[in-house]
Amino acid sequence: MIHRQEAVIGGRVMSIETGRVAEQASGAVLVRYGDTVILATVVGSDEPREGIDFFPLTVDVEERMYAAGKIPGGFIKREGRASEHAILACRLADRPLRPLFPKGYRNDVQIVITVLSADQENDPDIMGIVGSSAALCVSDIPFASPVGAVRVGYIDNQLVINPFESQMGQSRLDLSIAGTSDAVMMVEAGAKELPEGLMLEAVRFGQEALQDIIKMQEKLMAAVNRAKQPFVPAPVDEALKAKVAEFVRPRFDAAVNNPNKTARSAALSMVHAELISALGVEFPDRLKDITAFYEKELKTYVRNNILDHGLRPDGRDLKTIRPISCEVGLLPRTHGSALFTRGQTQVLSVVTLGSPGEEQILDNLGSSESKRFMHHYNFPPFSTGESKPLRGPGRREIGHGALAERAVAAVIPSQDEFPYTIRAVSDVLSSNGSTSMGSVCGATLALMDAGVPIHAPVAGVAMGLITGEGERVGKWAVLSDIQGIEDALGDMDFKVAGTADGVTALQMDIKVKGITYEIMAKALEQAREGRMYIMEKMLDTIDAPREDLSEFAPRIQTIKINPDKIGAVIGPGGKMIRKIQEESGAKIDIEDDGSVNISATSGEAMQHAVDAVRALTEEIEVGRIYTGTVRRLVEFGAFVEILPGKEGLVRTSQLADYQVMRPEDVVSVGDEITVMVIEVDPQGRVNLSRRAALSGEMPSQAEMDSERGPGRGPSRGGPGRMGGGYGGRDRDNPLPGRAPGGGYGDRGGYGGRDRGGYGDRGGRSGGGYGDRDRSGGNFGQRRPMGPGGPSGPSGPGRGPGGPRREGGFGQRPPERRW
Repeated sequence: MIHRQEAVIGGRVMSIETGRVAEQASGAVLVRYGDTVILATVVGSDEPREGIDFFPLTVDVEERMYAAGKIPGGFIKREGRASEHAILACRLADRPLRPLFPKGYRNDVQIVITVLSADQENDPDIMGIVGSSAALCVSDIPFASPVGAVRVGYIDNQLVINPFESQMGQSRLDLSIAGTSDAVMMVEAGAKELPEGLMLEAVRFGQEALQDIIKMQEKLMAAVNRAKQPFVPAPVDEALKAKVAEFVRPRFDAAVNNPNKTARSAALSMVHAELISALGVEFPDRLKDITAFYEKELKTYVRNNILDHGLRPDGRDLKTIRPISCEVGLLPRTHGSALFTRGQTQVLSVVTLGSPGEEQILDNLGSSESKRFMHHYNFPPFSTGESKPLRGPGRREIGHGALAERAVAAVIPSQDEFPYTIRAVSDVLSSNGSTSMGSVCGATLALMDAGVPIHAPVAGVAMGLITGEGERVGKWAVLSDIQGIEDALGDMDFKVAGTADGVTALQMDIKVKGITYEIMAKALEQAREGRMYIMEKMLDTIDAPREDLSEFAPRIQTIKINPDKIGAVIGPGGKMIRKIQEESGAKIDIEDDGSVNISATSGEAMQHAVDAVRALTEEIEVGRIYTGTVRRLVEFGAFVEILPGKEGLVRTSQLADYQVMRPEDVVSVGDEITVMVIEVDPQGRVNLSRRAALSGEMPSQAEMDSERGPGRGPSRGGPGRMGGGYGGRDRDNPLPGRAPGGGYGDRGGYGGRDRGGYGDRGGRSGGGYGDRDRSGGNFGQRRPMGPGGPSGPSGPGRGPGGPRREGGFGQRPPERRW
């Protein structure tokens, strides 16, 4: 039978339905919110798993690419291992659900969240928490109470429940909260330096909003009305428990209270060995029970010592931060490096700068396609003194890396300010509590060492919680900068990172069934004190980003081109951009708006690439002054290269502000001279003037026309000249065999290299101005074969076109074609 409940959450309808699909699962629900649909299933084993001392809960998120109308990338074209986003979603769902199973429950439970439809506006991660809770509620698996979850944004100074993904770019807060009807179970947030008071208000706001989701699940449970499996905890052997307590308690005073983790672990191992030796003879078949009682007594001893005396295992009070040391610039060839040490936790962070094209491409259900700041976290076994096989990053490594990334991302400069792709890697060298927050501090120091202009330094600290049991019910203590034993034996791991102005990241994991706002407010206040202390130590080492990048970091220069010229830089099939990169050694990345980012490790490579791009895209402007190089001298002037591969003609009369008889009297090949562009004719040929550059005044149109001679207007080759070319030794006697109006003198018309230009091997029969032009006056361009130019048999100012040749008009003969 199908049961369905719905409610309006954040202005939109959310529905939960069971009984339609996956009937063989212990519990299954479909959750719909907008056009996003997820299937959450849960299956539990009938019997507990033997030989384990933990609850075997697994949560998996399956992102089906069809949900967003996408085909997976790569060659295989099917979903493979979980993406980082899916792994983070697994952890998000696991944390609020795990504490709500009965203590001592050892049956396997597997939750699978499958994203079936994604509208890219409604967050499937939050829906996964809701669906998992609902599936557990309608199953026969023991589970304490429904869990609701929402996302909270802060947009236009207003808190918003479940904002659309398209709105999150304007939000200063991205907070996920899960809770029961009376307590907060999980909080995870990224923020843009929001004050602690506003963060707490956002938690309250979200906790109130998720109550309607809890009510939906309660109604669904009542409609399904399925009985839960009975669970009876194993009976406790009080006599054996008392014997263990009597043996270990006197020994814990000396073994536990030691600031050195290694020494403390060795002392506790000796106590455990003595216990097994003493009671193992009397209870040879109860060794596992003896060990379990030993661990419970250790937990009780540590917790009561904190609650009753405010004394922690390493001798600190509740607020004291462990000793801190910071170093930067350790590694000579990296772009930025730092070593952050807090107590016995030590993290080496290294920053690498890359070109914009090296940003990470994301292949997931979201609309974002890439990210330019990455933080990766590694936790090798030697950091805890263990010997284990090295494998790829696990869920813990991915989660810790993402948390530190979120904390630091809030202060990373925009691409316009700093057009680099940035990768930070934090390697944990020694672990004794809160390595993720150590990574935040280490990454911040390394970024400043690399010269990344972050907006503000970020520091992080982990807070713990101890709550009383039995006769101590109601007592609690918040601990600053928790170490490993306090994390393992405590009730909360509350990580807070931020700048002096506010919080940038927050994550709360708890082992109890929720905490109060009073505890959370105390933890946030105490975390700020600790964070500011740590930041002061960091700034004593390096107080601002370095002004200069490492000599080994690439330099990036951004130039703007006309977006219409992007195709010219890329070339057919990317041929041109590959050629430039291969010849220069630089990397080129082009944005749709015409921004070209060129990165290189040497000035020579940079200049080569810049010149090549400009040669392909820059347009010559009339009136602009250039410094160019004299490339050729002809009788009527000099050809000057003003841009890479682009030349213009300076006539002899324009070479100086006095009368010049020959070009070589003023300039020589290879000279650099300053010239002004005085004309770009309709054929793209460029006329330059050194005289105008010196005086700052453009020659008049009449003066330019007079230099071209009678009948030679801008269209070149006026009436009666049939396209005649300029320049020659004898203006009165055309050479034999040249048509009237043809190029005068040997080597005829003048033309540049660009688009036919003013070639010095001038036209024949119709006298084009082009380089190596032949019959038909095609201005040096290789035209399609045909009887005439683009506008008719002869084209404007081009003469009759002459007899057809085998290679077509204006083309080289077949044996000389490219």
